[in-house]
Amino acid sequence: MTGQRGSDGASALVLEMIDVSRTHGAGATAVHALRGIDLQVRAGELVAVMGPSGSGKSTLLHLAGGLDSPTDGTVLVEARDLAALSARERARLRRRSVGYVFQELNLIPALTAAENVALPLELDGIHAKAARDVALRALDDVTLADIADRYPDDLSGGQQQRVAIARALVGERRLLLADEPTGALDSETGESVLALIRTRCDRGAAGMLVTHEARHAAWADRVVFLRDGAIVDESTPSGGAESLLGLHG
Repeated sequence: MTGQRGSDGASALVLEMIDVSRTHGAGATAVHALRGIDLQVRAGELVAVMGPSGSGKSTLLHLAGGLDSPTDGTVLVEARDLAALSARERARLRRRSVGYVFQELNLIPALTAAENVALPLELDGIHAKAARDVALRALDDVTLADIADRYPDDLSGGQQQRVAIARALVGERRLLLADEPTGALDSETGESVLALIRTRCDRGAAGMLVTHEARHAAWADRVVFLRDGAIVDESTPSGGAESLLGLHG
């Protein structure tokens, strides 16, 4: 299924990366994870990021979500320069505006599935009961309402992944960042999760999806291809994510 541009606020710029580079270390041992990245993602748009292992895909998401800082360049989320924010302000922005699905999931073992999903809302001052109600709806969206009171250790890998996705989608986040979100899921469940991300973008969020599978990139409006930390090509799914892989893989 090919993603379609959402109509709600589709012209609003949510994420802008301007000449962004990230270097780890210095001198002869320096590793250039990203080099001169220019990227914009608008409300209603889902952008897929593809490329070989080590090309900088995860680093790109970390910078977009304020989990890391660029060595050079500027990252703007809803016109706010992340470098100009304090650590507390960045944390608040992530809670309110950014939904992040990690490869590592990062669920809190001592909290139930519902509590994990509700946590960002409670940290932002929403009453516990109201936050739980919203969390239960988010879990229902990923067909996990029946395991709301189980702990992560009692869930399968696929269930844990869906809990992490529900946490990323809960509330009114404007920027969704997903790093291989279907890695622990079977094909059918994976497609349903991509449909959820697509639907949220169609309702006005901006999304960035890291994936190595062309069929997953087909849900996006645009596909950008990274190699050695630089954007080397861009296409639409109709232009063929497969053709990008053929050109650069």
